[in-house]
Amino acid sequence: MGSNSSRIGDLPKNEYLKKLSGTESVSENDPFWNQLLSFSFPAPTSSTELKLLEEATVSVCRSLVVNNPRTGNLGALIKVFLSRTKELKLSAECQNHIFIWQTHNALFIICCLLKVFICEMSEEELQLHFTYEEKSPGSYSSDAEDLLEELLCCLMQLITDIPLLDITYEISVEAVSTMVVFLSCQLFHKEVLRQSISHKYLMRGRCLPYTSKLVKTLLYNFIRQEKPPPPGAHVLPQQSDGGGLLYGLASGVATGLWTVFTLGGVGSKAAATPELSSPLANQSLLLLLVLANLTDAADTPNPYRQAIMSFKNTQDSSPFPSSIPHAFQINFNSLYTALCEQQTSDQATLLLYTLLHQNSNVRTYMLARTDMENLVLPILEILYHVEERNSHHVYMALIILLILTEDDGFNRSIHEVILKNITWYSERVLTEISLGSLLILVVIRTIQYNMTRTRDKYLHTNCLAALANMSAQFRSLHQYAAQRIISYTCRHLRRYVYVLDKLYFPHYHCSTLQHCFSTLSDNGEELLSLTCSHILRSYASSLFSLLSKKHNKVLEQATQSLRGSLSSNDVPLPDYVITFFSSRLLQAGAELSVERVLEIIKQGAVALPKDRLKKFPELKFKYVEEEQPEEFFIPYVWSLVYNSAVGLYWNPQDIQLFTMDSD
Repeated sequence: MGSNSSRIGDLPKNEYLKKLSGTESVSENDPFWNQLLSFSFPAPTSSTELKLLEEATVSVCRSLVVNNPRTGNLGALIKVFLSRTKELKLSAECQNHIFIWQTHNALFIICCLLKVFICEMSEEELQLHFTYEEKSPGSYSSDAEDLLEELLCCLMQLITDIPLLDITYEISVEAVSTMVVFLSCQLFHKEVLRQSISHKYLMRGRCLPYTSKLVKTLLYNFIRQEKPPPPGAHVLPQQSDGGGLLYGLASGVATGLWTVFTLGGVGSKAAATPELSSPLANQSLLLLLVLANLTDAADTPNPYRQAIMSFKNTQDSSPFPSSIPHAFQINFNSLYTALCEQQTSDQATLLLYTLLHQNSNVRTYMLARTDMENLVLPILEILYHVEERNSHHVYMALIILLILTEDDGFNRSIHEVILKNITWYSERVLTEISLGSLLILVVIRTIQYNMTRTRDKYLHTNCLAALANMSAQFRSLHQYAAQRIISYTCRHLRRYVYVLDKLYFPHYHCSTLQHCFSTLSDNGEELLSLTCSHILRSYASSLFSLLSKKHNKVLEQATQSLRGSLSSNDVPLPDYVITFFSSRLLQAGAELSVERVLEIIKQGAVALPKDRLKKFPELKFKYVEEEQPEEFFIPYVWSLVYNSAVGLYWNPQDIQLFTMDSD
C-alpha cells in the first residue's frame, strides 16, 4: 500500500501494511495514515485475483490479530475513518476527489480486516479488538469506547445521508459491503444464530433510530439501479508507473473493484448471472434481505422486518397507527416496475416474495394493477426454464404464484389479458393466448418436471394448490391449455392406478413418490370435477379433449380404481359427464366434424341436469410458512450473498452454514 503502486502478491511485504500490523503503535494523528491511504495497485478483475487478494489480506490480518491488543492500530485506523466521514458530505459538495478517494481506501482496508477477523475469531475476541483504549501505565478506566457500534452507526449514516454522485458511488458500495461483512459471522456457524453482535448493535442502542431510513435507502438503491460512473467521469492524473488502483478508484472505471467481481469457485454456478449493471443495487438488495431475515432478539422483534412489513405508498395519505414502529413511505409504482424488470435474479424474486407475503399494502397494490402480466410473465419464465434455475429460485417463484392465486380478482383478470407470440414457450407456437391459460400450461409443465425429475412433495403440493385456487375462475381457456389439464390428470391418475394395483404400495408408505400420487388422489379428482363444471359453463371445446377415446378409457379405469380406494361411495366422478355427452354424440351419427362436435357439446351443456352433479366447495389454499422459516431462508440468503455479492470473497472451506455443492 502507500503512494507507490503494488501488485496483489506484494501486499504481505508492503512496508505500510507491515507497520499497520506490526508491534509499533501508530497514533491516529500520525502522517502515516495519509501515506497508507494513498495506495495504488491494479484492481482485481477475476475471481482468481480476488482470491489472491483475500490470501494476502489474511497474512496481514493474522499479524494484526496478534499485535493489535498492544498497539491499538485497528482502533486508530477506524478513528481516522470516522473523523473523515464527518467531512464527507461537504467533500462531495466541493468535489474533493482526493479526500473521498482516501476515505474510500480507509473503509476498504477496514472491510478486508473485519472480514478476516470475523472468520478467524469468536465474537467475544472481536469485540475486545474494537473496544481497545490507550492507557497510561498504572491507569484504569472502565469507559472503553465501543468502536464497532460507532463504526456501524457511521456506515448507516454514510449509506443514508451521503448524496449518490459519481465521486461517492464507490464509497457507497463499500459502506454497504462492510455492513454485509459485519453480518457475515452467520456464515461460519452451522446453526442459525439467535443471539449475536448483530442483535446487540442493530436491534437496539444507537443504530436503532436509523432502521426505517436505512431500509428505505436500500429499497431505493434497488429501485433506481444506478450504474457506476462511466470511465473518465472524474479522472485523477495517472501515476507514471501505470498506477492501477489510484486511477481506478478515482475515475470509476467499470472494471474496478466495485463492479465486475462475479464470484466463481466452489458453490457457485458458472455464468449463472449476467454481469451486474448496478453493483450498488445488487449489494443493497443483498444487505436488505440479510437484515430482513435476522432472527428476533430475545426481547426485541427484528426492526428491519417490521419496517419491510409496514411501509406504505407515497400516495397513501392515511396516518400510520401509533403501534407501527419504523414506518415510512415509498413510491409503489417505481418499486413495482423495478421488481418486474429484475426477476432474472434470485434475490429480486426473494424480495418480491417477502413483500407479497409480509406487506399487505404492497400485496393490495400489486393485485389492483391492471398490468399484472408484467409481473407474472417473468415468474412464469422462471418456472418454464426450471432446468436452468436452482431449486430455491423455482420454489420462490411458485410460492409467489400461489399467493397471487389466493385472490379471486387475480384469477378472473388473468383470463382477460391476451398475450401474443410468447417466444420463450417452445413446446407449441402460441400466437395468441390468455395469461390465465399460459399460467396453467406452465404450472402443469412444472408438475410434470417434478414428477419425473426432482420429485419434491412441497413443489408438487403447491402446484396443485395454485391450480385449485384458479379452477373456479377458469374462463375461455385456450384449447391447448384445456387439453393439457385433461391429459395431465388422466396420465397421473393412470400412474396412481398402477401404483395401487400393480406395485401394491401400502397407504402408510411415506416415500415422496407415494406422497405425490396420494396428493393427486385426494385433490386431483376434485380438481377435475371442478374443472369440468366450469368448462361446461364457459368453454365447450375443452370437453372435446375430455371425450376423446384417448382419455375416455383411462378415466374409466382410473375412476373405477379410485372408487375402491376412496372411503366415500357417493363421490360424483367425471364419467357421468363423459357418458352424458358421449350418448348425445352417438345419437348425432358417426361422421362428425370438429365444428359439429363442438356445437353438440354447447347444446348439451345447456341440457345437462346440473342436479346430478354434486357441487364441491371451491378449493381454496393459502400459503403458510413452515414453522421456523429462518432455517430455510437464512442459509438461502447467505448462499445468495456468497455467490452474488460484489467484491467479496470467502474461503469455501470456512463456510459452515450451507453445503458448497448445493444450489
